[in-house]
Amino acid sequence: MGLDYLLTSMVVIVLPGTGVLYTLAIGLGKGFRPSIAAAFGCTLGILPAALASIVGLAALLHTSALAFQVLKYLGVAYLFYMAWTILRDGGALDVREDRTPQSAFRIALNGMLLNVLNPKLSLFFLAFLPQFMSADAAGATQSLILLAAVFMALTFIVFVGYGACAALARDYVITRPRIMAWIKRAFAGTFGLLGVRLALADR
Repeated sequence: MGLDYLLTSMVVIVLPGTGVLYTLAIGLGKGFRPSIAAAFGCTLGILPAALASIVGLAALLHTSALAFQVLKYLGVAYLFYMAWTILRDGGALDVREDRTPQSAFRIALNGMLLNVLNPKLSLFFLAFLPQFMSADAAGATQSLILLAAVFMALTFIVFVGYGACAALARDYVITRPRIMAWIKRAFAGTFGLLGVRLALADR
């Protein structure tokens, strides 16, 4: 593992995706500590795809149209569900002081499901990790595990940073309901667009 892998991983992680959006939404709506749970859940959601790539099971998604389509539409449905929960009262971006708190477990579970129900993640790891392995490398499995673990650690660190930035802006947003309303629509619309994009994706 070298600098190329670290830089490539950082670029992939920093680019906004469902995990980043979810962590930002939780940090903005509920504060810094809940955003840590969101970051942890999103990081755990990487684990199945990483393990599948390591043992070669991710190839199933590439060769089986049915397996890919089933997982894809589960992911689409969950993205639309997240868009709805953001817009509804008491959802992820509900910042009223009398709101019912959401447990860290529930926040982490939602973040994990967002990544688990993403067939692109498995295909990404299938294409991404082998680029940094030599064809005749001894202990290839151990090396792949290390690469995946580093990627997950970087993901958690970056997502916690995103959550912290969102939490810092939270007090400013709470006192401006109009800004909060537009932010909720923007997040919900983005999740909806991601769902549409995933639904239209072939592979």
